[in-house]
Amino acid sequence: MRKARMHANRLLSREKRLSKSGYRFIAGVDEAGRGPLAGPVVAGAVILNDFRFKERIDDSKKLSAKMRERAYREILLKAVVGIGVVDEKVIDKINIYQATIKAMSAALANLEVPPDYVIVDGNVRIPAKCPVKCVIRGDSSSLSIACASIVAKVTRDRIMVKYDKIFPQYGFARHKGYPTRMHKEALLACGASSIHRRSFRPIRELRSLTLKSGAL
Repeated sequence: MRKARMHANRLLSREKRLSKSGYRFIAGVDEAGRGPLAGPVVAGAVILNDFRFKERIDDSKKLSAKMRERAYREILLKAVVGIGVVDEKVIDKINIYQATIKAMSAALANLEVPPDYVIVDGNVRIPAKCPVKCVIRGDSSSLSIACASIVAKVTRDRIMVKYDKIFPQYGFARHKGYPTRMHKEALLACGASSIHRRSFRPIRELRSLTLKSGAL
């Protein structure tokens, strides 16, 4: 617990500076699911009410699934949380970058408390009624963004586990739609499902190889 608090304190410098400048409701925003071949892109927006955490808060990619689940539950107790989900059909229609903006905007809109400052992981420019700051590797340097990263990742993973029950032949519960060897082999054997992103190159190439056979 002491290590978790020390780590959280190291991630708070940006929020502390903004608080000293008069901002009260600072929302960290991050996404999960830009790279997978299937399923939605999910964004989380988090306004922290309490900066003290028992669980380790960090970039979600640095945490195990069990650590993320524990952190997620604590975040829900200590923050205002908004979630935005954009499915694969919209991704195919407007492209993944625009879909990410849409998911992040929805996450902000779903916050019960309107933020007066927004910090976003990476370089995704999202519209807002308050100042917005993009922070490269923000999930490793901001507690609010790290929390948003965890919220987005846990939410999306749960969605993909549900899809695994509908499409068990792809192994979504294991790889969450990312282009692993297992996933690619399942695609070659079974073709693409209704939740695969048709606009992504591996799926387009698969379609071009199998369209004549009626597999897709």
